Amino acid sequence: MFINSTIAEFGPTDCGYEIPPQFTSRARPLRCSLLDYAAMKRSMFRSVCLLLLLAAAASAQEVVPLYQGTPPGSTPETYPEKQYFSKVWNTEVVSNVTKPSLTVFRPSPETKNGTAVVICPGGGFMALSIASEGTEVAQYLAARGITAFVLKYRLAHTGEDATQEFVTAVADRQKFAETTGKVVPLAIADGIAAVAYVRQHASEFGVSPDRVGIIGFSAGGAVTAGVAYQYAAEGRPAFVAPIYAVASRFKDLPVPPDAPPMFLVVASDDQFHLVPDSIALYEKWRAADKSAELHIYAKGGHGFGARKHGIPTDHWIDLFADWMEMQGWMKK
Repeated sequence: MFINSTIAEFGPTDCGYEIPPQFTSRARPLRCSLLDYAAMKRSMFRSVCLLLLLAAAASAQEVVPLYQGTPPGSTPETYPEKQYFSKVWNTEVVSNVTKPSLTVFRPSPETKNGTAVVICPGGGFMALSIASEGTEVAQYLAARGITAFVLKYRLAHTGEDATQEFVTAVADRQKFAETTGKVVPLAIADGIAAVAYVRQHASEFGVSPDRVGIIGFSAGGAVTAGVAYQYAAEGRPAFVAPIYAVASRFKDLPVPPDAPPMFLVVASDDQFHLVPDSIALYEKWRAADKSAELHIYAKGGHGFGARKHGIPTDHWIDLFADWMEMQGWMKK
C-alpha cells in the first residue's frame, strides 16, 4: 500500500531517505511506502528503548559483596535479606542482613576528588534505616565529589517487621541485649572490613587509599566508633564521624596512637540519652591530643539522618562537609 503526497507536505528526509533532485517539482507526486515509514518508527522506538535501558543501567548502583562465602564468625543462613517501608519508622529499611555488602555511589568525573566514605545506617542492630541514614547521605556526598559506600552490616535475625520487634525489644534492656548481643561484634567487624576493602581496592574506585573515612548513625555510629578504636594498620580510616552514636561500650578502650580526626553530632533531646556518649568520645580524643569536633543541638531527637525537619539539625551534614573541607578531604 502506498500514500501519495507532494514535496510541499514532506521535507527531503520525511520518508527516511534523501529525495533525488528530479522529484523536487511540485507537479511530481512523492510516493512514500507506509512499510518504510513503519520500519522507521520501529527503529526509532528501539532506539528510544535502548537509551532508556542505558539510562537505567547508568543509574543502577553497583553492589559489592564484602566477603566471599560465609562471613567470618557467622554460620550459613537460609533466611533472605528483606527491604521494605516501615510504618513504625516511616522510612525504607533493610532487615536480616547475613551477607554484608557495599553499595557504591560514584560522583561525576568532573567533581570526583579522590575521597571515599563508608556509610553505616542505624537501626538498633535489628534493621538498617537505609534511606535517611544511607542512600540519602551517599547522594549528598557523591554530589560533592566523594565516592560513597553504603554498608549493609550483619543484623540480628528478625521476623515480619524488624522495626516493630525493635520497639518491643528496646523497652526491655535484657531482651534487647539478648537479641543483639551476639551480632554487635560482627557488625563492628564488618565496618572494619569495609574500610579495609575500600582501601585495598582504591584504584578500582578511583580514590586514594589514605582518604577513606567512615560515618555512622546510632547503631551504625557504634560500628563507626568501633572502627575508630579497633582498626588494623592496613584499614586505618582517614577520618571517623559517629553521629548520635551508641558508644558507651568503648569507654574503657584506649585511643589509638594514630587515631584519625573525629566529627560528632547529637541532639540534647535524644530519646536514647546519647549526649554523654558523644561527649565522652570527644573528651577522650582531645585528652589524647587528637583532632575532634562536636556539635550538640538543642532539638533534633534521635534518628534525624539526612532528612529535612525544619529545625537546625537539618544542616548538620553541611557542617560535616565544611569540616571535611577544612581537613582537606574535599580537594582534588
